[in-house]
Amino acid sequence: MAESSGRCELGTVGALCLSVISSVAIVICNKALISTLGFTFATTLTSWHLIVTFCSLHVAQWIHLFENKPFDSRTVIMGFGVLNGISIGLLNLCLGFNSVGFYQMSKLAIIPCTVFLETFFFGKQFSQRIQLSLMTLLVGVGIATVTDLQLNVLGSIVAILAVMTTCVAQIMTNKIQKHFKLSSTQLLYQSCPYQAVTLFIIGPFLDAALTKKNVFAFDYTSYILMFILLSCMISVSVNFSTFLVIGKTSAVTYQVLGHLKTCLILGLGYLVLNNPFSWRNVCGILIALSGMGLYSYACILESQQKAQDNTATSLQVKESGMSDPLLAAENGAAVMLPEDDNNTSELLWDKSADRHDLKKP
Repeated sequence: MAESSGRCELGTVGALCLSVISSVAIVICNKALISTLGFTFATTLTSWHLIVTFCSLHVAQWIHLFENKPFDSRTVIMGFGVLNGISIGLLNLCLGFNSVGFYQMSKLAIIPCTVFLETFFFGKQFSQRIQLSLMTLLVGVGIATVTDLQLNVLGSIVAILAVMTTCVAQIMTNKIQKHFKLSSTQLLYQSCPYQAVTLFIIGPFLDAALTKKNVFAFDYTSYILMFILLSCMISVSVNFSTFLVIGKTSAVTYQVLGHLKTCLILGLGYLVLNNPFSWRNVCGILIALSGMGLYSYACILESQQKAQDNTATSLQVKESGMSDPLLAAENGAAVMLPEDDNNTSELLWDKSADRHDLKKP
């Protein structure tokens, strides 16, 4: 039991590290692709990411690196994939129709929205320690990233839709894996085509509306193609680790991890790219990191408490089983029946016939 728990915790830590490293890597690659090389078609690029991810998983399944599990509820997977694609498109629209500050505020709203949905619809309880740590995290990230708040009606509507679809999609990622006993790889493999098709269809139109350019008329040099290929290769790890983290932890934990990536990217931008940095950014990042530390500590305490409760429950079941005459008899123990009025009843165990014979002298 302890060895299995240790392996599970090690797998979770590995998934978190893989998510952080791959996400930071793809942000750096895409920043060079979009800002330096002028390839600003983010939604279409995401559809290519998903196509490459599906092809990679198909090859992995073909050489038996994982087993594809038959899934009867095809409508659920199709709806889940389309919803994921729509949420990505809406997040890109949110950035296009709003200021950077309002976009960051929208991303911060995903955590409280997810907490509300899981509490209201699934009855999940979040302790006061968890709520306090999340509040600290959000305040810190807000101080570090939110600079300007320019509101408009269309941008606000898009932001609300983006937040809601993202929350529902991430909650579904966790619930589908647990309900249908799917691994993260199996769910990603089966839903990836629907996500890719959705974004491949809406991507060019969405990018044209945001950039006033045509993705198919872009001048693709060998240097740009190299960065696009690199971005697609990194995206396989990003998509896989996303499903893995949400499946092993929760949608809220994945969002907390996302804000850790934001802090790391801000710090790397200052150290490596010499981006402008202020004491406000420093204070915000420190507050956010303290919130993440509190959240991690609270999750560890709750995990230990849950393990203790499970151990206590199993001991109670074992004790009650030994005290139950029927269960004890099944385990091969001799059980005395209550004596009759003449005090002559005796229970004898006949192992050869594998039955109980009641013999009276």
